[in-house]
Amino acid sequence: MATTDVVPRESAGGMGKRRIVNDMSIQVATVNGSGSQSSNTVLLRSIFQMGVPVSGKNMFPSNIAGLPTWYTIRANKNGYIGRKKEIDFLVAMNPETAQEDTMSLAPGASVLYDEPLALHKLRNDLIFYAVPYDKIVAQVCPEAKLRKLVKNMVYVGVVANLLTIDMAEIEKAIRKQFAKKVKAANLNLAAAQAGFEYAKANLEKRGAFYIERMDKTTGKIIIDGNSAAALGCMFAGCTVVTWYPITPSSSLVETMIDYMKEYRIGPDGKATFAIVQAEDELAAIGMVIGAGWAGARSMTATAGPGISLMAEFAGLAYYVEVPGVIWDIQRVGPSTGLPTRTSQGDILSTAFLSHGDTKNIMLIPCSVEECFTMATEAFNLAEQFQTLVFVMSDLDLGMNNWMADPFPYPTTPIKRGKVLSKEDLDRLGGFARYKDVDGDGIGYRTLPGTPHSAAAYFARGSGHNEKAQYSERADDFENNMERLNRKFETARSFVPRPEITKGNSAGGQKVNIGIIGYGTSHWGITESRDQLRDEYAIETDYLRLRAYPFTREVHEFIEQHEHVYIVEQNRDAQMLSLLKLDLKPELTTRLRSIAHITGLPLDARSITDELTSMEGK
Repeated sequence: MATTDVVPRESAGGMGKRRIVNDMSIQVATVNGSGSQSSNTVLLRSIFQMGVPVSGKNMFPSNIAGLPTWYTIRANKNGYIGRKKEIDFLVAMNPETAQEDTMSLAPGASVLYDEPLALHKLRNDLIFYAVPYDKIVAQVCPEAKLRKLVKNMVYVGVVANLLTIDMAEIEKAIRKQFAKKVKAANLNLAAAQAGFEYAKANLEKRGAFYIERMDKTTGKIIIDGNSAAALGCMFAGCTVVTWYPITPSSSLVETMIDYMKEYRIGPDGKATFAIVQAEDELAAIGMVIGAGWAGARSMTATAGPGISLMAEFAGLAYYVEVPGVIWDIQRVGPSTGLPTRTSQGDILSTAFLSHGDTKNIMLIPCSVEECFTMATEAFNLAEQFQTLVFVMSDLDLGMNNWMADPFPYPTTPIKRGKVLSKEDLDRLGGFARYKDVDGDGIGYRTLPGTPHSAAAYFARGSGHNEKAQYSERADDFENNMERLNRKFETARSFVPRPEITKGNSAGGQKVNIGIIGYGTSHWGITESRDQLRDEYAIETDYLRLRAYPFTREVHEFIEQHEHVYIVEQNRDAQMLSLLKLDLKPELTTRLRSIAHITGLPLDARSITDELTSMEGK
C-alpha cells in the first residue's frame, strides 16, 4: 500500500541540477518487527541535532510482526511539521511493497533500495541508488542472528552520505538511542559507518536534496503526545489511573507508570498513587467514577471502541456529577476499523456520550505542549464542574515524534471547585447537594470522610431532588436537567479559548474566507494557508478550536466571514455538525466541509486543492 499519490514534478535530470536544502520528506519502507524503529529514530534525531525542524510519522500494521510499515521524516527549514503529501526520498527495504512504493513517487524523487530488488528497471524518471546490504552487514556483524536488526542501520549511513548528514551527529544519536547498551551502540555505529563509506566510494550523488546545519532547534525537545500527556497528568495531581490496553492509548498509561514509579514513591517506600489494569474499558471507567466520588483525581485512557463501551457510565457521571478525566486517543473506526491509523472520528459521539440528554466537556490539544498543559486544565475543569472531561487527542499526536519547546513547570495551584469542609459545614449547618446556590448550575459537594454529620449524601443515578433524595416528580427531574444544562453553559466561559490567526489583508480590506480546524489538522492548515497565499493570492483567517462547548469567539468568527471551511479528519463532518447545533440557523449556510478520511495524517496540499476547488480557482 503506497502512502502517497503521484504528483507532477521535474524529471530526474532536472532535479539533479538543483539544490533543495532542508526541505524534504524521507520515507523508510520496512516490515513490522524488523528493528527499524531505532534506525529511523537515529535518522530523525540526527537531522534535528543539525538544527533542522523535523517530525516523524510511523504508519504501522495492527499485527505484531511481518506486515509492511512506513516511517516518514519531514525536514523543513520553515518549520512545517505536518505530513507532506509527496515523498522525496524513498528507502525501500520491504520486497513486498517496493514496487508499489516506487511507482507511487513523483518524477525526480530518489530511491535507495536493496540491490536484489532491481527497482531501477521500473522507471527512468527517478534517481536510483542500489546497495548490497547483506554483504555490507556481514562484514560488520559476525553474529548472523543480529544481522536482520543491524542491517537497518546500514541505510542510515547511506542516507547520511547522500543527504550530507554529519556522521558525528549520527554517532551522537546512536549513543543516545543505546545509552545503556555500549556494545549494541558500537555495533550499530559500525554498521552506519560501513553504509556511509560504501556510499562514499560507490554511489554518485545525483539527487537535489541536502541537509545543512541551521539553528532552529536549539533548546527544543522531541517527544510523543502520549508521553507528554503522561507527564502532564502526573503534574496535575492525578493519583488514580484505571485502564484497559488499547491502541493507540496504551503507551500513555505505560509511560505514566514509569513516571509515577520514579517520582511518586513516598519516603517510606510506598506508592502515593494507584494504577490498575481493569478487565475491560467498562470496568476502567467505573473505577474512575468511584475514585472521583471518593475525592481522588482519577483518569483513564482509551480509544474509540473503549469510548463506546463507556457510554452508560459516562451518563452516570454526568447525572450524579462526579469528576474524572478520559483521554481519547482517537483512531479510525467504526468497529475495529483501522486501529493503527489516525482520525478525529469520536468528536460527535463523545460530545453527547450516553443515552438521554447529555453534554460533555471536551478539550482538544494540537501539540505535545498542549497534551502537557491541558492535562492540568482537564482535571481542574472536571472538579470545577463535577463532571467527566474528555481530552480528544489522536494517534498522530499521541504516538508520533514531535519537536517542541520544553514544557513549563506548572505554577497554578490545583483547583478543586466547590468542596465543603468541616468548617464550612459548621458554619452552614448543612447543604443541598444538587441545589444551584450561585446561579452557575454547579452544586456544592463534600468528600467522603469529612468529619461532620451533614457531610453525607446519596449520589443517585436515578431521579433525585436538590437534596439528593429519591424523586420521580416531573418538576424535580426537569429542574435538575435544566440546572445541568446551565452548568454546561457556564463552562463556555472557562474552557480553553480558541486561537485566532488573522490573514494579511491588503489596505485594511476584510478577509472573507475563514478556516476552522482543531487538533492535529492544525499543522496541515497552517501550511495550506501559506500555499493559498503564495500560489493563489487567497488570504484566510484561521480559528483553531481548543474546546467544546464553544466560546463566543467561535460565533463571532463565523459571523465575520462569508465562507468558513471546517477542516477535520472524519467522513461525516462531525465538528461541522456540532457547530450547526450551536449557531443561529442563518449562519449555518456559511459553513463548508473539508473532510479527510484516509487514516493518514492530514497534509496541506489536500486542504489547498479542495478549498481552491470550492472557491472556483
